[in-house]
Amino acid sequence: MRHDLGAQLVELSGASCRYGAQPVLVDVDLAVAAGEFIGVVGPSGSGKTTLLKAIMRTVAPFVGTVQRRRGLRVAYVPQVETVDWSFPITVAECVLMSRPGRRVPWTSRGERAEVARVLERLGLEGLGARHIRELSGGQQQRVFIARALLREPELLLLDEPTCGVDVRLRHEVLHLLDDLNAGGLAILLTTHDLNGIAAHLPRLVCLNRMVIAAGRPHEVLTPDVLERTYGASMQVLEHAGMPVVVDAFQHHARDGTRDRARRA
Repeated sequence: MRHDLGAQLVELSGASCRYGAQPVLVDVDLAVAAGEFIGVVGPSGSGKTTLLKAIMRTVAPFVGTVQRRRGLRVAYVPQVETVDWSFPITVAECVLMSRPGRRVPWTSRGERAEVARVLERLGLEGLGARHIRELSGGQQQRVFIARALLREPELLLLDEPTCGVDVRLRHEVLHLLDDLNAGGLAILLTTHDLNGIAAHLPRLVCLNRMVIAAGRPHEVLTPDVLERTYGASMQVLEHAGMPVVVDAFQHHARDGTRDRARRA
């Protein structure tokens, strides 16, 4: 496998992945450069999570290649819905478990200080001894981001980081990720939230087993691209200079009139 990627951290070239005989990703070309902030959008089952797994090398392509820069440090934040919050562990213990190659059951003074620094960085100072189930939804998401940051990654992968959170927490997570990216961390996330997350990101990839389109939100959040991605008709409006996606479904009222298109 080559590693002469230049400024690229990761490059997928004609990558196809499958589970059994069923292809999940087909002929995907995608590059992630240092310092980029990219969102991947698409319907359920479109291969978004598999794309992250291919980059992490937990799923191998049967056709094409997935190349990573030599020595690249990658960290992954799973969907919080997949976490067992009843597991008997504190915030500090959860964060420290991400340290690669760690075997001893106790923590050193240096490790405790390092965990405290990353918790403070994410606004979780003073919560290290608290059980993870006692946290709010936004705090739980931050714990797993802290866990990833302890690995000192150059590329952070997040799977639906705002799934199941309210508008306020969604804004908190987005601002946090924006701050991390401003500090030089490359970020690739998947999201189903076209208006709350995707429209705010510098670069988007529309995925439905294959890459339908990639570019800035104004370039890819178009009716044609969205219909090819989601298989449904959508309209795109503009508000405060940003694209706003609405579905094109119209309810026929009893008086014969039609309700306006609903926001996606």
